[in-house]
Amino acid sequence: MKLKVNGKEKDLDLDLQKAWLSSTINLLGYKPNTIIVEVNNIIISSNKWDEKLLKEGDRLEIVSIVGGG
Repeated sequence: MKLKVNGKEKDLDLDLQKAWLSSTINLLGYKPNTIIVEVNNIIISSNKWDEKLLKEGDRLEIVSIVGGG
């Protein structure tokens, strides 16, 4: 499945029937508790990641939360 992640096209090995946002995030190597995810310009709450099914051509923006002082 081809997705655009942070502006770069990625060809991921995902089954179209099982391309949940949560599994895609894991496949990309992100730690779920340190990111905010937007799919096609809509922020998806982390408690909805298991319900959001991705489709070919979707655009993901993944922003990492960084602490500092």
